[in-house]
Amino acid sequence: MSEVTGTNYLECLLKSWQAKPIESLSWLNQLRAQAIDRVSTQKLPTKRDEEWRFTDISPLTTLPYRPSQPDVNLRIQDIQHLFLDEVKNRLVFVDGYYSLQLSAVANPALVIGNLPALLSTHASILESHLGQYARFDQNVFTALSTAFLRDGAVIIAPRNTVIADPIHVIFIATQHEVTSYPRCLLIGESGSQITLIEDYVALQEAAYITNAVTEVSLAGNARAQHIRIQRESTQAFHFANCAVALAHASHYQSVSITQGARISRHNLDVRLTDEAAECTIDGLTLISGHQLADTHTCIDHSKPNGTSHQQHKCIADDTAHAVFNGKIIVRPHAQRTNSSQSSRNLLLSKTAQVDTKPQLEIFADDVKCAHGATVGQLDPEEIFYLRSRGLSEKAARNLLTYAFGAEIINRIPVISLKQQLAQTVLEQTQSN
Repeated sequence: MSEVTGTNYLECLLKSWQAKPIESLSWLNQLRAQAIDRVSTQKLPTKRDEEWRFTDISPLTTLPYRPSQPDVNLRIQDIQHLFLDEVKNRLVFVDGYYSLQLSAVANPALVIGNLPALLSTHASILESHLGQYARFDQNVFTALSTAFLRDGAVIIAPRNTVIADPIHVIFIATQHEVTSYPRCLLIGESGSQITLIEDYVALQEAAYITNAVTEVSLAGNARAQHIRIQRESTQAFHFANCAVALAHASHYQSVSITQGARISRHNLDVRLTDEAAECTIDGLTLISGHQLADTHTCIDHSKPNGTSHQQHKCIADDTAHAVFNGKIIVRPHAQRTNSSQSSRNLLLSKTAQVDTKPQLEIFADDVKCAHGATVGQLDPEEIFYLRSRGLSEKAARNLLTYAFGAEIINRIPVISLKQQLAQTVLEQTQSN
């Protein structure tokens, strides 16, 4: 990584880091120590780095944002509007710290809770998964998250268990000028089925930094639906890394919605590590004003008969800047891979900007792969058609914009969340 001018942010975090060893858990202490060692040798990325060339995070480099502190002032009525009708199991984290009084756990067939509480009873399985997929060797944000690892959402779907109700993990930001480290680990044992909603929200407009890491491991024939919602303060910085490992005939379905943050970056790395694994990845970025939202994905096929389908959409208004970089890798032994990727982008103003780069890297000869990208404005013929049916130009534009985004929203399997997000998209796509 290239060196940046001004490293106050990293210096403040390095000075504030304390090991706080956990008795009899040398593996976790060692993991955290290795991560802080990696932080000390890395720099924040700049636009000179190929993977960051469209995303300028230089405003971050001079912010002395120390780690957040526990805050117990939040009450259940303050966040009740975030609750979903279908959810019986809910984990709530405030500025990165687990809140027992705001959470609710009701399913005895499910292993769910805060990381420190499960270390004594599930140390073996946690050691084999935690920090094993989201690698921090070349990623300073993942290294920081692992170094400051303390609280975290842990969900384990037992073997051959179908968890019908969705699990809602809510990460709430309340403090100004701090950095929080949300952490989430989902383990689906063989034959299990589960739905996870990962939700990032702010209760007020404020400047802060969220550095999130999520790891998902699905064993043979396991299935997971993963809905990720990012609706943070438009003054915030949001950096997220999600790593997914898929075993034989497992299936991972992801829907990611990005609306908030001044600058956001979401890295999604999906590895199909065994035969017949499948993934479906859908994303929607909806930004305006001066927001910058960067999405990087990598789908790595390493075994035969894998299937992946991806559709990512961006809607950018005002002077907003959206970035999408989607890479699909088909390795030499991954014969009979079936993969498709689509990037569709809508500009609502002449000053909005989208940079999109779909990529295919194919090293096998018996495959079926396709990709494509479009960037444009609303189709004048479609607007004319709607106007000929009695709609005003404003109403026609609003309807077409909403329909463009609603296609992704409609793939969310949780009805109350789908309705909530559809209303948000409808309100945000209303032109003046």
